Parts: sequence; C-alpha cells; structure tokens
Amino acid sequence: MSSHRIRAGLIGLGAMGRNHARVLSSLEGVEFAVALDPQVDKIAASPGVPVVKELDDFLKYGLDYAVIACPTALHEPIGLELAAAGVNALIEKPLAHTAEAAGKLAEAFSERGLVAGVGHIERYNPAVQSMRARLQNGELGDILQIATRRQGPFPHRIADVGVVKDLATHDIDLTAWVTGESYETVFAQTQHRSGRPHEDMVTATARLSGGVIANHAVNWLSPFKERRAVVTGDKGSFTADTLTGDLTFHSNGVEDTEWEAVAAFRGVSEGDMIRYAVRKREPLLVEHEMFRDAVLGREADIVTIEQGLKVVTVSEMMLESANNGTAVPAQ
Repeated sequence: MSSHRIRAGLIGLGAMGRNHARVLSSLEGVEFAVALDPQVDKIAASPGVPVVKELDDFLKYGLDYAVIACPTALHEPIGLELAAAGVNALIEKPLAHTAEAAGKLAEAFSERGLVAGVGHIERYNPAVQSMRARLQNGELGDILQIATRRQGPFPHRIADVGVVKDLATHDIDLTAWVTGESYETVFAQTQHRSGRPHEDMVTATARLSGGVIANHAVNWLSPFKERRAVVTGDKGSFTADTLTGDLTFHSNGVEDTEWEAVAAFRGVSEGDMIRYAVRKREPLLVEHEMFRDAVLGREADIVTIEQGLKVVTVSEMMLESANNGTAVPAQ
C-alpha cells in the first residue's frame, strides 16, 4: 500500500474506545472516517466523525483498517466479518474470549493476507521498551526471573471476562516479549470475592522455555493501583513502573556495609541504583503509529495476531491450573 492518507474506523465507544477515538482524531496520515456503537444517540466519537449502529453501514465507508474496542466476547464475530470484507484490524486485548475463537481470528486474517494486531499496550510503555532494549544488549546478563504486580480497585466496566484475561494478559505478553521466551508450564490459584462468576484475583508461577521463572500477582481487589515488572539477572535487577514510565536498575552489591544498623535493613552489601532518563511518549499513540505503518507496508513492531493467540492460550492454562490445582504444560 502506498503512503497516501488511509481511512480508519473504530468499533466501540466505551472507556477504551474513547481513548482510541482521541488518538485517531489526530493521527498523522490517517483519516478517522467513522465509528460504530449501538448507543449512537448517546455517544459522540469525535467532531465531524459519523457514528453508525450497524456493521454493514460501517463497512460502506471504504476503510483501510478498523480498531475493535468492543466487549471481548464480540471480537470473534466482528473480527471475522472484517476479515471477510478485506479490512485490516487492530483488536483490543485480549484477542478473544477463548483460545478457540482467537485461533479462528488468526486463521481468517492470515488466509486473506491482512494486517492484524492486538492491543497489548504495555509493549509500548517507555519503561518496558527501554528495559527490553537493555536486556537485549546484555546489560543484566542472563535473565533469571521476572515478577509482575498488577492490581487496583474493581473496574465495573469489565463484565465479560475475569482478571486473568483482562489484566493478566498484559503481563503474559510483556513477559514473553521482554525475555524472548515462551511459557512452558503454569501453576495458578484464583479467588472469587466480588460476587461475579469470573475470578478477581490470581497468583501464577511459570517456567519459560529458556529456564526463566515468572511470577504474576494480579487482582481487582486492591485499594491502590500498581503496575510493576521486576526482571532479575546475573548483574542485578530492572524495575519497570508502567504507571509512571520509569525504569530503574539496582546492581548487585559491591560495597560492604559496615554500619550494622543500616545493614539490618539494606543487607550486608549494596550496589548502585540508577533511574534512567527515558523519553516518555503516550503508549497508545505509539501503538497506533506502529499499526498505521504496518498497514502502509512499512517496518513496524506490532503485536501480531499469532502472538495474541499465544497470550490467550496461556491465560487459559492459568484458569485450567486454578480449576484443577495442578501445573499445566503448554500443548
């Protein structure tokens, strides 16, 4: 495809959809042509952008690509119709509500040679981007462990999936991406405390293909919000705070601590700590720029639909493990 201005549409104008609308409205090289939402009488997408109720009307706008930001259970049927119509798609995470549905989407877009990406936005967080680049440069030596914490108050807007598929999928994708490894075995435990059929807390331990151990603590029950990933290697640890976009490095201890009172809470030795200066751009904007470039045929680092399928598969391994009380191996 040439570098002319391309036409994009948006499906879903909920909380995340409105953020997509904001970015699409000013995205260089893209015309935000139309939005689709059944609540068309109550919602505006952006000044001058029409909102329609039906997918058939949406497709009449001659779109180069569409952003799917509707409830997860609708990703499969809507995505399959977009693929059949030859429309590229950026699909909000998780790719689908089940691995089977995700597989159908991956097959449909692949068979038609279309560009399809998944909105795992944490990949574009400046702290995570910087951390991955430094890991690839060997600044931490061999990676030994990655531990993530993702928690906060209950989001009433999420009703169709639990915390594993809504939140833990962020950490599954982040872990596989920064380590370059895949999940081999998973053991997980869940809690149901909010009176809904879906889980609202999960703790999971996994072994990755290269031997890295991963730990994930995720919940909707905490009164405060936390988004943190700690990678430990031979030379120390990186901590990425994706709420602030900050990346810090703690080196292994090199200086003995002779002051007994300090050693009691800092350890018998300590190393340098560095907070890196990281260029902070909005992750959602970077995600859209990457997907736009992919649609235009340029080199772009998007979350592929095949990677999105793997994330959903691992999330189902977590749920199976929690249900059965056993470690679940990858198939």
